Amino acid sequence: MRWPGFQYVFFDCDSTLSTIEGIDVLAESADKKWRVEVLTNAAMNGDLDLGEVYGKRLKAVRPTRHQVHQIKNAYKKTIVEDAAAVISALKFYGVEPFVISGGLLEPVKEFAISLGISPDNIRAVDVQYDSLSGEWWQQSDGRSIRYKTFEEGALTVTDGKADIVDQLLATRPDGRSLLIGDGSSDMMAGRRVDLFVGYGGVIAREKVLANAPVFLHSESLAPLLTLAVGPANLAAFNDTIHEDVACRAAALVQEGAFSFKDKELERKFNQAIQNQI
Repeated sequence: MRWPGFQYVFFDCDSTLSTIEGIDVLAESADKKWRVEVLTNAAMNGDLDLGEVYGKRLKAVRPTRHQVHQIKNAYKKTIVEDAAAVISALKFYGVEPFVISGGLLEPVKEFAISLGISPDNIRAVDVQYDSLSGEWWQQSDGRSIRYKTFEEGALTVTDGKADIVDQLLATRPDGRSLLIGDGSSDMMAGRRVDLFVGYGGVIAREKVLANAPVFLHSESLAPLLTLAVGPANLAAFNDTIHEDVACRAAALVQEGAFSFKDKELERKFNQAIQNQI
């Protein structure tokens, strides 16, 4: 039996494509790091619904528009190993990548675009600013214009990403889909795709590790390429600019980058590696 590849791959952003949580960067700039990190981890670990903490975190920080814009620079400085190379290789192979994030839209969108994701395939949370806050008449770069509110919706509650996955897939031809992420919201959205991959390269969250059908332990995202296109199809990257990341993918898989909760899936994957099918 051949290993079935995937036509659509959904990525989380914070702690999956970047090693940081954008909201924690904002909190540090406002000297609220500890308070916000506690709320973030409680939501990502599944101990609290994201809807209970989303507004509280932003209200505690009350960032300026300039501070929100600066998250994009933090994202770009903390790209997860091989993230850009994997996305580029997926696109070369004909796989369509997406980013679905509970992070803030402006920085998430710019970061995702820099990784090669189409703007139409990016979803995150938009915010509004108080245009009369600070010395607005003197500022043109948003340095004193502060956060007012956020757009409540599917991405501000723990079980909402699934709805976004459904919306995006509904407008596309039938094809197998995969989602990778580190948090409980990603794991719950994984019910709407053909395969959920937990990612622990930045932080291994206990509930995700215990329940994800497949869990990626390596810091590098390269092994995801093997899952997405199939072991035999890594050869498609030979003699291309994607050959290095494909070789890295194969090597890390051999070193045990994945663990499987679904033992039948593990058997099929290992058989595909052995037979290169």
